[in-house]
Amino acid sequence: MVNTKMLMAEFMLKLTVMNRSYRLLYILPLTNPVSLKLRYNSYFWTRFMILFVRQNPLWGAANTPLVRWLPAEYEDGEREPKGWNRGRLHNGFQLPSPWEVSKKILRSSVKRPDDVYSHMLVDWGQYIDHDITFTLQSKGSAEVDCFNTCQNVHPCFPIETGDAITGAQGCMPFHRSRPACIVNFGSSIRQALQLQQINAITSFIDASLVYGNTPRRAGFLRDLSGLNGKLAVNDQFRDPKGRPYLPFVASLPSACNQNPHGERVDCFNAGDTRCNEDLPLIVLHTVWLREHNRIAEALKRINGHWNSETIYQETRKIIGALHQIITMRDYVPKIIGQEAFEHYIGPYGGYDPTTDPSAANVFATAAFRFGHATISPILSRLNESFQKHEHFPHLRLDDTFFSPWRIVKQGGIEPTLRGSIGTAASAVSANMLMTEELTERLLLLNVSQHMDLASLNLQRGRDHALPGYNDWRSFCGLKRIKTLDGFKEVVRDNRVAEKIAQLYKHLDNIDVWLGGLVENMLPGSRTGPLFACLIGKQMKALRDGDRFWWEAEGIFSQQQKAELIKGSLSRIICDNSDIREVPPDSFRFGNYPYDYISCDQMPSIHLEAWREEKSQDLEQCGTPRKIKNGDFILSSAYGKLVALYSCYHGFKLKGAAAIVCEGCRWSDPPPQCKGKFHCPLSYPDCMNCCILKHIQISFERIWL
Repeated sequence: MVNTKMLMAEFMLKLTVMNRSYRLLYILPLTNPVSLKLRYNSYFWTRFMILFVRQNPLWGAANTPLVRWLPAEYEDGEREPKGWNRGRLHNGFQLPSPWEVSKKILRSSVKRPDDVYSHMLVDWGQYIDHDITFTLQSKGSAEVDCFNTCQNVHPCFPIETGDAITGAQGCMPFHRSRPACIVNFGSSIRQALQLQQINAITSFIDASLVYGNTPRRAGFLRDLSGLNGKLAVNDQFRDPKGRPYLPFVASLPSACNQNPHGERVDCFNAGDTRCNEDLPLIVLHTVWLREHNRIAEALKRINGHWNSETIYQETRKIIGALHQIITMRDYVPKIIGQEAFEHYIGPYGGYDPTTDPSAANVFATAAFRFGHATISPILSRLNESFQKHEHFPHLRLDDTFFSPWRIVKQGGIEPTLRGSIGTAASAVSANMLMTEELTERLLLLNVSQHMDLASLNLQRGRDHALPGYNDWRSFCGLKRIKTLDGFKEVVRDNRVAEKIAQLYKHLDNIDVWLGGLVENMLPGSRTGPLFACLIGKQMKALRDGDRFWWEAEGIFSQQQKAELIKGSLSRIICDNSDIREVPPDSFRFGNYPYDYISCDQMPSIHLEAWREEKSQDLEQCGTPRKIKNGDFILSSAYGKLVALYSCYHGFKLKGAAAIVCEGCRWSDPPPQCKGKFHCPLSYPDCMNCCILKHIQISFERIWL
């Protein structure tokens, strides 16, 4: 006998408690319990629910701490970052200023092209990083303005400088990362008291940067008026062929740069708020918006009886799988090398509930920032023949920041997209690391002065109290560097090794981001042994610790998996742009037209594998009634057809959460969605306090 009340409570717990950021969706009353157990391969699919990791629901959740693979090394043991106390000695020496390291080691006026990979390898790295990590900065206070002080006063941790980039002030502003307020109860007392940094988004490769990490943002991004499962599009502009752009942000006017001689174009809105940082990011976000709507339209044609919620969730499930496939199959082996991929990641063996998929602090703050050294100082815009565009010339990198108007008013996404796949990435060498476009002309939104990305990266690692380069080599089973000669063996350039040793005075003081960046690259990779280890370990955790990984049992049918594996970034570009010839692998640089093929030759996913016949029960009872401010999905896991209702974010369900098809009618009338109830959309320093309060309320309501 099935305990229907407990099963319904289990279901309501899953529906109630949210996305991985633990934001309350709604509270479902214990009305008319039914025999029910949701399966992932039923209609219902959402990454907003707690059911990802049942034993450890906080693993990989948004607004939880970045995990530590090695203990933090704060100067006071708890919260003061490395370099906070300027007279403090580390291994007998003061740490060099990040600005000094940037100027003497990292800054380069010359970059040479990569002879194997296209700039899309760089652009995808930035894009997929925004699906895994987002470290928020602490806000200033009425007492201190971090833009106008050179004192270390929380949350300000300014970078000492000595050149014209920062003007007369003599320092570069720097806000410390926002702290987490969830205590790590499984650690020692000292570690539990240490400051930890928040990852504001889910760690999983789940296309959250397309759909958002909160129900509220997801709701804003959906087209809820069309009842078609699509995402909302821009209602003001379309490209020359009528294809849609991303919608604008809700708060207008926005802070994005404008064409001084043209019509205003505001910041675009997407699942991730960083989508406007540069043109390639805008382009990739636009491509995936169009791909979602293309697939949703096709699924509606194939399954005319599916409602909008089912179409949206099934499409989202497909889009998430494609992000996983492109990243793990096509991207990661190229950056860490096939040998390191097999060593650290290996073949998929199924979901492992003991694997923590949370993003590691060292991955987010150091290892995955390797890509900053592969960025070209020039953004190429190419015409239909993959030559320099006659109307829209190449741009300096700093002219691409926060400038969506250049997409809308300068030829759409195609010129930039051709530039990404048709231009080589910048090769990485120890004496040519960071383009001056990033070290001298970096622009941040709402920051008046130019910034230095290399200095910011080094300071962020110290802010997070990351252990040094040598400690991470030991962590990865690599030999510690004890002498200059030993350092020269692992660094690409002996002169660079000597400069670093001279600056840091002690090899144990070398910042992990710098040390990993200058290592000799592994064969067939774009990283050295340390970063290959750290990135490999992280990617394996993201894959094996995800219950909903596309290859996991019960997620997709074998027929559907066989179709998904045909997916590729090049095919998606073909389907969502005016580009008709592409390289078979968008990450590999080739010569046009010799290394390109027609889009007609690119394999396509046949969505017929998702065809589902209308059930006999649904024929008898009819389609359940749509409700205002909510929707339903169908489940027949226990032999009876059940309509499971839920409300859009901010509304509470009144009435039966689930109705059953019994005989020729539904057991109850549909519920209603009323009222407003939500945590704020913003991320205060202790967002979890509001969240956990609501979780407690939810549990009380469910288990009474």
